[in-house]
Amino acid sequence: MKDIAFKAMAVTNEIDLNKIAIYCGIPKKYTWEQPLILKNRILEKIYQKNVDEFQQVLVFSFGSVVFVNYAHKDELTTFLKFIQSFEPEIDLAPEDRFKDDYSLHIDENGSLELTDNYVVVTEYEYFLPEVIATVLAKSVALEKIEEQLGQIQDNLEIMIDRLEKGKLRVGNRELARTTAKIVRHEYNTLAYIMILDKPELTWTHNSASQVYDGMMNFFELNDRYKILKSKTDILYHILEGFSTISHSIRGLFVEWIVVILIVIEVVLTVLQILGWIPSH
Repeated sequence: MKDIAFKAMAVTNEIDLNKIAIYCGIPKKYTWEQPLILKNRILEKIYQKNVDEFQQVLVFSFGSVVFVNYAHKDELTTFLKFIQSFEPEIDLAPEDRFKDDYSLHIDENGSLELTDNYVVVTEYEYFLPEVIATVLAKSVALEKIEEQLGQIQDNLEIMIDRLEKGKLRVGNRELARTTAKIVRHEYNTLAYIMILDKPELTWTHNSASQVYDGMMNFFELNDRYKILKSKTDILYHILEGFSTISHSIRGLFVEWIVVILIVIEVVLTVLQILGWIPSH
């Protein structure tokens, strides 16, 4: 059997699989942990040409798309435009970012072997493309979120620079906007990519579990997730500090206003006693 090639891309934050399934005539309700697998007749309809029997595309709800044995680069663009008709925010030019190329080799005389570019198994089993595609999809999605987290850190660095220059006040809207970005980042990582959740296939096929666990460890997905989680906790701690400073400044401002009003009231009273200001 020929090697099977994979190209994984993270093209958006979320894809509604059920809308695509309805359009394709697939009578199934998809949950977050299930990829939408398109092949044969459906791909021919999208590409407007014949496709190889081993060609398929797996679409994941957390925004990743994995092409299996695609024949031409034009097919990538055609399919992404098809997905864009359901998800307008999709990135049509992700070739230089958030992608990974991989392959599956079959060697009856070998053993399970994992490298940066391919995995070797002793025999082909029908679930292998889905298992491998799931790991690749999670990996490129994590890469996308790692960049998004970097952008949040850059914004916080600007706020810290302002703090060092004595500009202590941070607006509630700015704090809320930054907090929302961190919450969204954490939600995308934990709820959508579901790094800690294993595909259903791994619970019913021991070899599927072996390949999945091996690739998860090789791509360091759990470690990358823990690092992201740790960085997120640090960002929350920094924001809490900004919030405390901002509220303290507002409290001090209100206290000064009260003091100034009291002083004005005392001065007016004294002036009235001295007769410099007529009393009402």
